[in-house]
Amino acid sequence: MQPIPEDKQEHCPGTESDQAGKQSACEGCPNQQICASGEANLPDPDLGNIKERLKDVKHKILVLSGKGGVGKSTFTSQLALALSDTEQEEEEIDVGLLDIDICGPSIPRIMGLHGSRVHNSSMGWEPVYVDQLAVMSIGFLLDDPADAIIWRGPKKNGIIKQFLKDVNWGELDYLVVDTPPGTSDEHISIVQYLKESSITGAVIVTTPQEISLLDVRKEINFCKKVNIPIIGVVENMSIFVCPNCKAESVIFPPTTGGAVKMCEDMDIPFLGSLPLDPRIARSCDTGKPFIVEYPDTPAAIAYRSVVDKVKQFCEDTTK
Repeated sequence: MQPIPEDKQEHCPGTESDQAGKQSACEGCPNQQICASGEANLPDPDLGNIKERLKDVKHKILVLSGKGGVGKSTFTSQLALALSDTEQEEEEIDVGLLDIDICGPSIPRIMGLHGSRVHNSSMGWEPVYVDQLAVMSIGFLLDDPADAIIWRGPKKNGIIKQFLKDVNWGELDYLVVDTPPGTSDEHISIVQYLKESSITGAVIVTTPQEISLLDVRKEINFCKKVNIPIIGVVENMSIFVCPNCKAESVIFPPTTGGAVKMCEDMDIPFLGSLPLDPRIARSCDTGKPFIVEYPDTPAAIAYRSVVDKVKQFCEDTTK
């Protein structure tokens, strides 16, 4: 993948290309001289700092979605909570949750940390904790949670880099990263910044209808282009399970076969389907962990099944 400058010309070849600054498309670009000199292709000195900061983080998991509104942040929060559930493990599991959805940080609300603030220590920025789960989000840095974050790419990239190199993550078994929808600045940045630290893999969240799958295919191809291992695809809101009578209804019909068919066609692991339960939305609004509050519901059981497959993938990578 060729990194593209923020103020690029159309048809920019990318800073790592041997044609950077030399093609006709580069004429008139404010970066042309820098690109042609090779200065833009020099290694980022902060990559070593990030590698050092994250040296004790065993597994780094990205959670991606092609389209917004598919429940990605909800899934990310439940994944982090389930991974850190010590009742399911013989030994303590340390988990971090990093929110890089810069313009729409919902993790603080979902995790019940609304109004919390980040504190500095001699080790750097200290995460905000839910029990043993370490959380970091730009939402903790806002004076007013209703403030709009109107940032161009470079400023977004800068705060993501700070979250990786300046936060005192300590020793973690898992660092789960909640990303915004699509394949934009935040995704390119996290891949580049973790280049020397390695990404264990990505979980991609979709809903059954084709309008969502269209963008998820792009997300899968993004992962392939930047060499991110794909842990698998999760189909969220696959059915609605009534909390009272337990009857099932299909809310979003899979007109083209849903995520299962897409995974078969693209040779991607399918991790499972998650039913729609109104108590999930209520839990997110109130900051209470759904899988802990309602452990025996069909949705919580489905979540744990998916999480077990994610754990198995991570274990297999360390063998």
